[in-house]
Amino acid sequence: MPLAALPAPSPTGDIFVAFLSIVFEGAPYILLGTLLSGFIDAFLPARLLERVLPKSRVISTFLAGFLGLVFPVCECAIVPVIRRLVQKGLPVSCAVTYMLSAPIVNPIVAVSTLTAFKEFQTWSWDTPGNATMTIARLSLGYVVAVIVGLIFIRLKPSQILREKITAQIESAGTAAAETDHAAPKASFNGKLVHAMRTAMRDFLDTGMYFAIGVVITSIFNTRVDQAILDTIAKSDVLALPSIMGLAMVLSLCSTSDAFIAAPMASFSMAAKLAFLVFGPMMDIKLLFMYSGVFKRKVVLGFLIGLFVLIGVLAVPWIDLISKLAVK
Repeated sequence: MPLAALPAPSPTGDIFVAFLSIVFEGAPYILLGTLLSGFIDAFLPARLLERVLPKSRVISTFLAGFLGLVFPVCECAIVPVIRRLVQKGLPVSCAVTYMLSAPIVNPIVAVSTLTAFKEFQTWSWDTPGNATMTIARLSLGYVVAVIVGLIFIRLKPSQILREKITAQIESAGTAAAETDHAAPKASFNGKLVHAMRTAMRDFLDTGMYFAIGVVITSIFNTRVDQAILDTIAKSDVLALPSIMGLAMVLSLCSTSDAFIAAPMASFSMAAKLAFLVFGPMMDIKLLFMYSGVFKRKVVLGFLIGLFVLIGVLAVPWIDLISKLAVK
């Protein structure tokens, strides 16, 4: 008995498959991030971060770049976490630094980059410089995040954040003051219910922006001829900006993007470095997710500023790190 013929490939079906694959990859991280944001809102004492962090905003910003080593969060989960941390008293400059650095400066990304670029074979504690791409990625990610964070030090939250977020910060501060003076402490069960409700609201809010970005990414991945990139990669002028644009459109997770970049033989190490730093800081889904927290002009500033800063630093940075390798 002959087998039934398979249906012809469908462009719409390809888009749906690409959409679902990205959603299934990113949604768990968004859920994790929103759960974390809910627990931060319910259990982290108000204004605690202001009391714990150094008084110097500059020192606090430099320290915030390392928070990803303690609280590793991918870019899909970082936005709701940042929103809650700001409401709990984290200075905006520190929040921006952590937001940009955490998806790169964390142990999971370090291991995935070492593995993808096969640097485990040459790296050791005696010769750390041989992990060229891993060191370049983590160090450049930290430096770029701190530079952007320092720019935000003199800006007020009302100049950066959307009016809704600013109002939430002010109401959180007022509620905290009233709680400290009058209201009794909530029970553990009450806080847990509050955390779940907060996480649910954040998941729906963040998921909407995430879905819009994934739709655009899915269309690009399935309907644009990827062979064009090989031609562009041969141009020294076009290679760097084109691969950064590709990183933005592909919207890959920072824990897995190194496995996509490593086989790109047509592109230089500097171009791959730009891909691995720019992508976790700014992609299409993040562009929409940022828009839910920051004002439009700030999001546009992120896009242009990060593109230029990483594009300018990528080549000299990879050259500098390469000199540390043991020949």
